[in-house]
Amino acid sequence: MTEDYHNPKQRLVIAICGASGSIYGIRLLAELIKLPIELHVIISDAGRQVMAHELGYGGRLPDILDSIGPLPRRQNSRLIEHPWNSFFASPASGSFHHDGMAIVPCSMKTIGAIAAGLADNLIHRAADICLKERRPLILAPRETPFSRIHLQNLLRLSEAGAVIVPPSPGFYHHPKSTMDLVDFVVARILDQLHISHTLLKEWGNDAINENSLSKSG
Repeated sequence: MTEDYHNPKQRLVIAICGASGSIYGIRLLAELIKLPIELHVIISDAGRQVMAHELGYGGRLPDILDSIGPLPRRQNSRLIEHPWNSFFASPASGSFHHDGMAIVPCSMKTIGAIAAGLADNLIHRAADICLKERRPLILAPRETPFSRIHLQNLLRLSEAGAVIVPPSPGFYHHPKSTMDLVDFVVARILDQLHISHTLLKEWGNDAINENSLSKSG
């Protein structure tokens, strides 16, 4: 028996801001759309501009996702995009129940606005709701170096309950492509959302033994 299309197992809010690294957000959506999840997506105007500049992507979100390769979408997955400046969209209300929100990538302007409680667009408002309702909020700030103000805002958000996941890929898994580096970060975000994935193997005894053998050889 197939699952009901209108009753997915999970509901998530994903936002993409105007920071560099929009591929992280697109790759995250590409993984989530494979699962029985209801996705509510918010992309800022600046996010679309950066996406077009860095990736050459434009137009409708489903077309953008298809442009990175064929996606085996689940029949009971849903993709709903909301205007970034609408306060009448469902994520703008605390009565809209969901399992968490991720802003990938997250600009420092958005970090500062959320830290100050300035909910002047749907992304800021949805994030503010996550904090007040004690729902998971994952932020992927793409900036370097961090100023003192950046660090203070990030600390303030961490203390308020957000999880900070900077796009800082590791190299112990021996990446062979840029997408391997992207997937490392996306895997960490999926972990924080409690979503199973196969992007990155779990570090354990096998990995340790393989590493030890390669050194001893």
